[in-house]
Amino acid sequence: MSLKTQPHNLGGRPIKRTRRNRDSELEENIHGRSSENTIILNMAEEIMDDLEFTTSEDVKAASSFEEMNLKEDLLRGIYAYGYEVPSAVQSRAITQICKGRDVIAQAQSGTGKTATFTVGILQSIDLSVRDTQALILSPTRELAVQIQNVVLALGDHMNVQCHACIGGTSVGNDIKKLDYGQHVVSGTPGRVTDMIRRRNLRTRNVKMLILDEADELLNQGFKEQIYDIYRYLPPGTQVVVVSATLPQDVLEMTSKFTSDPVRILVKRDELTLEGLKQYFIAVEKEEWKFDTLCDLYDTLTITQAVIFCNSRRKVDWLTEKMREANFTVASMHGEMPQKERDTIMQDFRQGNSRVLLCTDIWARGIDVQQVSLVINYDLPTNRENYIHRIGRSGRFGRKGVAINFVTNEDVRILRDIEQYYSTVIDEMPMNVGDMV
Repeated sequence: MSLKTQPHNLGGRPIKRTRRNRDSELEENIHGRSSENTIILNMAEEIMDDLEFTTSEDVKAASSFEEMNLKEDLLRGIYAYGYEVPSAVQSRAITQICKGRDVIAQAQSGTGKTATFTVGILQSIDLSVRDTQALILSPTRELAVQIQNVVLALGDHMNVQCHACIGGTSVGNDIKKLDYGQHVVSGTPGRVTDMIRRRNLRTRNVKMLILDEADELLNQGFKEQIYDIYRYLPPGTQVVVVSATLPQDVLEMTSKFTSDPVRILVKRDELTLEGLKQYFIAVEKEEWKFDTLCDLYDTLTITQAVIFCNSRRKVDWLTEKMREANFTVASMHGEMPQKERDTIMQDFRQGNSRVLLCTDIWARGIDVQQVSLVINYDLPTNRENYIHRIGRSGRFGRKGVAINFVTNEDVRILRDIEQYYSTVIDEMPMNVGDMV
């Protein structure tokens, strides 16, 4: 692939600057593959291949939801939600979950993993017992609320009770809802632990534990809380582990929770999303990213776009700079009050705001169908997060575009991402607006 030396003209807006023209050294940095590095990377990949998990041999794929022998009211909810045929992960995992097996499922972002475990839960719980029977843990409050909405939507004809138990909201309301009785609780580890210790979330009838975005949940920040919650659950609780990425250390950690699990895993080189185009723009210096983003703005607003930064401070700074330049943007990060985050999310879902700046809090499973463009203003420091970020566009088979801003200092990270996912990230073409 070649590197052009002319700046892009995006959205018909003239671009006056030539300072971002790249020299041969940057081209060599991005695309050069020294033989020494290639040997080292190949050795590393061979080691990883030896450790790689594969899908269990006894897993059969169901060709339709009817073939899964689901409850009639649940089928009605599935079809009303818009599903017609199961995705690859749904066709394999739902039946195994319904059998009561522990399941470890890894699949691409946007392929219906949330619906996979939700259908399994709704098929398995006893609605005549109004006590918590399924506990779903997520790393972010927004994801926990979104999962609650999916449970209520798919269970719309079943009279299922589901509560989102998350921090930043009224403890009194949690206590009231839990005392009323909830079949399913979708929550974040901190608040769930608190409610269990207060004895308002009774675990005696819990028969399913779901770890969504498990790589994040089993990270240092949440790991101890997850262990604490697990210790409160009845022996033999069924465990379902779900994520778009499951690194080796996380897979090994799941052995503490699971018993003879069914594995449904895709290879890492199949993880980059089918139908999602990935590009880079070489900006050489950090301070030139802002001008590049301004040049892209007309393209961003064709549908909806999400822009990722690596820190809350950067999100606040960039939001202020964009607004000073008379660009309309919204922003969200973990330090904002929960009510403000809820309002921003609602506005973005409804299309009232079209460009959202955020930290990785938004990379985890948040599903807004209209998003067709993701920009990594900063490349993620954790290569696992790359797939979570770009998976916010092109949800469930829709087309999407991911654009990465790459400075001279970022070249190594970009090459690492390309090698890790066995993918090629091309330079952004001039007609990117036609692809969004």
